[in-house]
Amino acid sequence: MAKNPLHCSFCGRSRDEVKILIAGQEGHICENCVEHAREIIEQELTVKDDRSSSSFKLTVKKPIEIKKFLDEYAIGQDEAKKVLAVAVYNHYKRLQQKVSDLNNGNEVEIEKSNIIMVGETGTGKTLLAKSIARMLNVPFAIVDATVFTEAGYVGEDVESILTRLLQVCNYDVTSAERGIVYIDEIDKIARKGDNPSITRDVSGEGVQQGMLKLLEGTDVLVPPQGGRKHPEQKLIKINTQNILFICGGAFDGIDKIIARRVQTNTIGFNVDKELQDNMKKNLLSYVNATDLKTFGLIPELLGRLPVVTHLDPLDAVTLRAILTEPKNALIKQYSKLFELEGIELSIENDVLDFMVEKAMEFKLGARGLRSICEGILTDAMYELPSSNETQFVLDLEYAKRKFDKSKLSLLKVA
Repeated sequence: MAKNPLHCSFCGRSRDEVKILIAGQEGHICENCVEHAREIIEQELTVKDDRSSSSFKLTVKKPIEIKKFLDEYAIGQDEAKKVLAVAVYNHYKRLQQKVSDLNNGNEVEIEKSNIIMVGETGTGKTLLAKSIARMLNVPFAIVDATVFTEAGYVGEDVESILTRLLQVCNYDVTSAERGIVYIDEIDKIARKGDNPSITRDVSGEGVQQGMLKLLEGTDVLVPPQGGRKHPEQKLIKINTQNILFICGGAFDGIDKIIARRVQTNTIGFNVDKELQDNMKKNLLSYVNATDLKTFGLIPELLGRLPVVTHLDPLDAVTLRAILTEPKNALIKQYSKLFELEGIELSIENDVLDFMVEKAMEFKLGARGLRSICEGILTDAMYELPSSNETQFVLDLEYAKRKFDKSKLSLLKVA
């Protein structure tokens, strides 16, 4: 009976077909399979090292440095900037504490402080979020609350909030679990009626209830491509314990709720009329969780958003500064557009004052300034690229004439 020839237990080649055949207890391996195994090991270890040394390395910036950076892009809103800077800095410290203090037996675990920002449209809520995203070394995602519905209804599940965060850090779960999420338009998911659950409120109260565990911290199964979950889909598990959530919304009409609470219409001989007038000018500075609850956010959600801050309405001085001072100021943007055509744009100060006056009249905040600039400069941007002009001076007479021709002049504020 012929004896079984020696062969590699992995690739099946016989002793004659290979140079070296290494013997084990119950099998053999050839030099080709050893080389192949070495390449696989190196590749796997490299992938793991890449994951552990994420591109999002923690470089802690002090709150004053964070605020100074925000000042370059957003004018005013010092109170909101301070709150955001402290929250982000504390988030960094929480992440560092997780890997050091807790391993050393220190039992004090710092809880995260999610934030909710209240401010009129055009005051800079989204701009602050985008500016912070520009400077941070943690994954930062901005999502919109208006697309979400309760699980089982047409729309997106709340879990897809985290899909955007995963996409930002290239599906690196370790990095995503220490990121920051800005949820915009949070006021649009307010409860539609005063009484809870009389009818199904699938894009309001239902969404708020779905967000509860997400904000607090739990293991969430996230669809990698976003949208709705279905049984055949492969889901990614993310722990939200270390994800900081910042929410923002205009909360249109909340000033009336605040006015009722702080009683600005008190009458009598000893009433400080000047103080009351100042209070009426910026009622949002008195906002608290009670007002947000009356507006339509459920108490359980507010309990998970402990820090409430506000953005001041923009006055004429701030709007004037917004036009010219920030790094991406509107006038700098339009100057660059003309410069790309080889045209030097110069705008007289009277024109800037006129733009601010109209923006205050229409109460559209900083976004109103862009609409006014477009209305005034559209004809110039249409005609000048085809001409041989190298300079364009925008004076008050031209600005008024073009503004009166535009549809913006038909806007009337009640």
